[in-house]
Amino acid sequence: MSKKAILLKIALPIAILLAGFAGMQLMVHSRSSPKKEVKESKGVLVEVKRVTREDLPVAVVGTGTVGAGQEASITPQVNGRVAYLAPGFVVGGLFREGDLLFRIEDTDYRLAIERAKAAIAKARLDLATIEGQARVARIEWERLRLAETREPSPLVFYEPQLENARANVDSAEAALSQAELDLARTSVHAPFPCLVRSEEIDLGQYVTVGKSVATVAGTGAAEIVVPLPLEEMQWITIPRKGDAGNGSKASVTLAVGDQVLAWKGRVVRSLREVDPRGRMARVVVAVADPYNLDRGEGPERRDLEFGMFVDVEIRGKTLAGVFAVPRSALRDGDTVWTMDDEGRLRVTPVAVVRRGRDTVVLRDGIEEGDRVVLTNISGAAEGMQLRLAEEERPG
Repeated sequence: MSKKAILLKIALPIAILLAGFAGMQLMVHSRSSPKKEVKESKGVLVEVKRVTREDLPVAVVGTGTVGAGQEASITPQVNGRVAYLAPGFVVGGLFREGDLLFRIEDTDYRLAIERAKAAIAKARLDLATIEGQARVARIEWERLRLAETREPSPLVFYEPQLENARANVDSAEAALSQAELDLARTSVHAPFPCLVRSEEIDLGQYVTVGKSVATVAGTGAAEIVVPLPLEEMQWITIPRKGDAGNGSKASVTLAVGDQVLAWKGRVVRSLREVDPRGRMARVVVAVADPYNLDRGEGPERRDLEFGMFVDVEIRGKTLAGVFAVPRSALRDGDTVWTMDDEGRLRVTPVAVVRRGRDTVVLRDGIEEGDRVVLTNISGAAEGMQLRLAEEERPG
């Protein structure tokens, strides 16, 4: 191969590389630089609520188990065999006040009444006889003019005998009253509107005085003991002695499937002691006629049965001129975030009047119409730019 061909093979690739490099440099230097754009921050998206002053009734919520306001043991006051038993006198049976529960065989007690009447007749006859003797004795004494010489002995006019005869009449009449009372006691009636909780009696059974045969719970009113934090007690009205009708009203509810059953109640008293375990005060809410014995049955009425675990909302005092905000809007150190007219975040200390389950009630620190920020912001700082995520929530 000639020297000329060798040089051509070496020089041609080098020339191509140099031409490509020169073209690249020309393109780089001929390209214009991109313009720098400074983006303006529009602020963090937030949701706000414009607050207004309002008179806010306090609702104190709690839970409790329904129980009976009264309970009594049914105990016979006379002995005897059970001759009649009310058909509904079984566990779960309901009775109105005065309804007959059972009757004890009364033959012996009717005979006792007849004996007492006979004893009264005899005692009255004896009294009449002695009164006659006393009258005769007085007439004889006066006829003989013995009164002018000395005072007569009480025995002369049968005075001790008269007192004894009158006492015998009184005793016989008392025995009749006792016999009539025993006869009345053979019929045992419901002492108050009640539910039979337990019974140990059957037809033909012999019952004795002082032995309990049943236990009944009063259905005139159900009572629910509701534990509450001590700070909640200031908002509700608890009646003092003699003011049972002046306690705070309450609503008792129970969720059953997709239904929410409700009953009206009222605070009737406080147990006036703090539970040592939970450090909770306890109030008693009463619901009248829980088994609808007075109002009658109806498809819209449901019994408030003993043992139910229910929710209780007590309507307490009204707070005047306060602001209500969601509990999530209250920040550390009892502060709230507000959005000023320029869209800047302001950290505002507030005075908390009440902390509810979902709502916080404020009195001072914010003003009518202030926009309270509801959105949680990571790294929030005073003066941060904000913008509304949507239309303001109504106050």
